[in-house]
Amino acid sequence: MSPTEIARVQKYLRQTFDNNRINLKRHSRDKESVEVLLEDEFIGVIYKDDEEGEVSFAFNMAILDMDLPELD
Repeated sequence: MSPTEIARVQKYLRQTFDNNRINLKRHSRDKESVEVLLEDEFIGVIYKDDEEGEVSFAFNMAILDMDLPELD
């Protein structure tokens, strides 16, 4: 992802979720993805998909069972 794409996606996420603590960080190993951070905590990855000129970005967030709260 280019720096411009990263900035645009970050702005979109911040506006959509009304949260300026969302930050995107270039993934050093993969040029087509970025890490999504909530302040300094890693919460997921965004992948760029460019298929036949149609560009989309997919947000992948894994939630571990041990992190889920118990229901009363």
